[in-house]
Amino acid sequence: MSFEKSHLDGIVHASSDDEHGHLKSLDDDALALAQMGYSQDLKRNYTWISLLGVGFSLTNSWWAISAALITGINSGGPVQIVYGLIWFALVSTCVGISLSELASALPNAGGQYFWANELAPKRYANFASYLTGWFGWAGSIFTSASVSLATSSACVGCYQLSHPDFVIQNWHVYVTYLAINYFAFLWNCYAKWLPLIAKVSLTTTLLSFLVTLITVPAKASPHKSAQFVFASFVNNTGWSQNGIAFIVGLINTNYAFACLDCATHLAEEVHRPERQVPIAIMGTVAIGFVTSWFFSIAQFFSIGNLDDLASTPTLVPILALFNQALRSKAGAIVLEALFIATGIWCLVASQTWQSRNCWSFARDAGLPFSKFLSHVDRRVDVPLRAHFVSSLLVAIVGLLYLGSITAFNSMVTATIVLLYISYSIPVTCLLIKGRNNIRHGPFWLGPIGLVSNIVLLLWTCFTLIMYSFPSVMPATADSMNYVSAVYGVVVLIITVDWLVRGRRNYRGQSLRHSEAEARLASGVDAGRMH
Repeated sequence: MSFEKSHLDGIVHASSDDEHGHLKSLDDDALALAQMGYSQDLKRNYTWISLLGVGFSLTNSWWAISAALITGINSGGPVQIVYGLIWFALVSTCVGISLSELASALPNAGGQYFWANELAPKRYANFASYLTGWFGWAGSIFTSASVSLATSSACVGCYQLSHPDFVIQNWHVYVTYLAINYFAFLWNCYAKWLPLIAKVSLTTTLLSFLVTLITVPAKASPHKSAQFVFASFVNNTGWSQNGIAFIVGLINTNYAFACLDCATHLAEEVHRPERQVPIAIMGTVAIGFVTSWFFSIAQFFSIGNLDDLASTPTLVPILALFNQALRSKAGAIVLEALFIATGIWCLVASQTWQSRNCWSFARDAGLPFSKFLSHVDRRVDVPLRAHFVSSLLVAIVGLLYLGSITAFNSMVTATIVLLYISYSIPVTCLLIKGRNNIRHGPFWLGPIGLVSNIVLLLWTCFTLIMYSFPSVMPATADSMNYVSAVYGVVVLIITVDWLVRGRRNYRGQSLRHSEAEARLASGVDAGRMH
């Protein structure tokens, strides 16, 4: 293996020969971070299991499938989800390998934007990194908004099921949305809680999965046939071509494997991140496929009247399915309560992720008011300001639901594609630089990694185009896919901020390397003076 040896290696080696060197006070993880140009601002409280807990709690594939169940059924039926999940398990394995290789080689809370800055040609490094950071943070905000909406809709749906005369209004859902967003915000305000919360969350979601997996098909009668589950294709989209109907429905299945970069942004809160982060990423993909695939099959065997799910007054198809299968409102609400609990822990994980996205990017002046946002509150060991601002933006984005449900759903689509783009930029930079021209981490798969990189890039291009199609035809103002408008708004914000502030203030590759070299060299010199 060949790699470019930084002058920083020589400085660090010199410090290791000096038993009184200032750098001896740093452990290996903090020293590696110092070589990258950063100080150890957060405590390393996570273990591999709590890191996996955060990663899987956020991606939460079986929960995501249940949240988007009816949309997927209308765009391909059970075939779309049953076989679509197999496809996405393969694609997501490639995505996970691509992210894991980079996280192992360059473990940093900045994740994608940091990798892009290190790997891109020097002339383009700052802008490539800047774009990546913005796309990643925007994707995390939109993700939290989508999780908040799904969970709040479930809460309001339970109330409607128990009060049949109640008619759900958008503002009912939004008020609940705010309450759940605030609840998740509070749980993220103290760092020592978070690893335990991650373990509780992982346990809760897996137990909820098992209870639902067993209870629903056990109580449902009669069951659908295997022909329905494995060979039934449904096209209620208005698209005359079944292939297009299938593709536009993939958005919902794809959502079940979104946000795989979560663990990378906790790299500075776990020991030996070059090993632990890849375990969390690949574990999330593996558990996600197993849970979502078996969950989907169990629910499809248990479906009663498909039309009733689409027209349910609860506006929550999975709740209607529970009610059909159990023939008990109380039982359906209990199962939906497990769904809600899982959704709340998913949102807690999402807010952890979005706050680290914001804080790490602000360290390098990637956002307006970066000095404010990059602050870590030592009392709670959390980037509290970044957390507050990110959660506030989630509350503001939720207002879109009051104006247009269709526009809000387009934002959810943007979540998937923006995150893919944020993965693709550093991977493209890696391929341009040469996969063997960087120092490899312990997770490096050689030719398999190269194939995975190519799959990720091709799939990103595919989603950027095909996920912009309307989900139903003929398209109207109420059914149009406004994802292109979402892209336009995000790109406009990025462009204005870059021209006004970012191009002058962004702390990019050259500045960060020189600062790291100076800091490490001064540490060596200080040690030699003793």
